[in-house]
Amino acid sequence: MDTSRDDVGISIRSAFLRKGTQQRFSLFALTVLSVLLIFLETIETKPLDRIRAFIKDTIFRGSLVASYPTKTVSSAYGFFERHINLYSEYNELIEENNKLKNNISKSDFLELENSQLRKLIEEQVSSPTNLVSSRVMLDKQSPYLNSFVINIGSNKNIKNGMTVLSGKYFIGRIVDVNYFSSRVLLVSDLNSKIPIITEPSGSHAILSGHGKNEPTLEYLPENHDIQNGDKIYTSGKEGIFNPGTPIGEAKVEKDQVTVSLFSNLDQITFVNIVLGEKEKKN
Repeated sequence: MDTSRDDVGISIRSAFLRKGTQQRFSLFALTVLSVLLIFLETIETKPLDRIRAFIKDTIFRGSLVASYPTKTVSSAYGFFERHINLYSEYNELIEENNKLKNNISKSDFLELENSQLRKLIEEQVSSPTNLVSSRVMLDKQSPYLNSFVINIGSNKNIKNGMTVLSGKYFIGRIVDVNYFSSRVLLVSDLNSKIPIITEPSGSHAILSGHGKNEPTLEYLPENHDIQNGDKIYTSGKEGIFNPGTPIGEAKVEKDQVTVSLFSNLDQITFVNIVLGEKEKKN
């Protein structure tokens, strides 16, 4: 049998009416229960007091237990948040510390560089020759070949054969000149041959380089009387270098005389190049 639209509508309304009756009963029951609880709260007897105390304790304890997960999660979240913040602050402190160390290192380096430049300026003022200062750019070292590349060249009137000093000590000569750079052949290089004179004996010889080993004196007179500690200077023979520039000290070992240089060639940052005699002012 077919169900008409009216029958469907009647069924829906009946369902709503039944639901409304249940809701009204529930509301009435809750109201009665509330009044009953209020009434019981006013009655003071030991059994009811104990029941009320038991119920309240149960509710309070239950609330406390129920709050544990929330507190635990909140505490854990706070812990992780503090940990993350602490880690972030730790990284920031490390970065700041590294910056401070770099600044201190830069400051120390600038102070060292400044002191070295002041020494060069003082040497230029006190020197009777015309000097120009330069920084060592490249240090070419090998067992036999030793040279520097400096950061000035023909732009500062540098020429081949000019004397190169570390402080006031002779360390080599210019052998290759470019516009903005030059190469310095050191006295320790295998190809270095420097005419020298010893003091106080006054013996002439040639200072020959041997790479990493100390340079030696060659072509000495047969009956020389060079002793340990004798000073070695450029002799100025053939007009190649100015005479009297200190180089090192003699060390006599059996039949060979080696020279301990006044300058440590491995620790040079700035050098002076001798351009020539200073012009005399009238």
